Amino acid sequence: MLLTTSVKVGLSTAVVASALLIPTGASASAASHTSGKTVSAATSFDAKCRSHSRNYILKRYYRGPQTFTLRCGTRTWGWKHIKARHGWNRTMDRKIGTAIWSGDPNGRGGYSTYTNQCPRREKFRTIIGTPAGSNDLLTAYPVNQLATTGSAC
Repeated sequence: MLLTTSVKVGLSTAVVASALLIPTGASASAASHTSGKTVSAATSFDAKCRSHSRNYILKRYYRGPQTFTLRCGTRTWGWKHIKARHGWNRTMDRKIGTAIWSGDPNGRGGYSTYTNQCPRREKFRTIIGTPAGSNDLLTAYPVNQLATTGSAC
């Protein structure tokens, strides 16, 4: 009898644990379109921008206590501009976050990341400041040019 009870408890525990690992419709990992295709951030942002104004905040990026926002924007600034001119995916989002969080000021009102070689080459640039706000992301794009600041090797 004791053996049967411990087996039942073990099986019940296993069922509960496996149920916790299966994503439900409300979980982030199960976010999918009604067709069964996984919804990307670009698709999600696109849907949000269709139903909101150009000033709608899609995402916030941080540099210490300072906050920078990515708004829907227009064809000349913000997310719509970045998506149309430079492409949008997780890599672009990650590079923007990295440039703002730990990049160096680039003299264009934003932050850039650079190679770790001499001479330094700028890899990625963000420009901050839009008609909607001074702490909004105007654009972001990859670059491949020598750093404009003089760096001794």
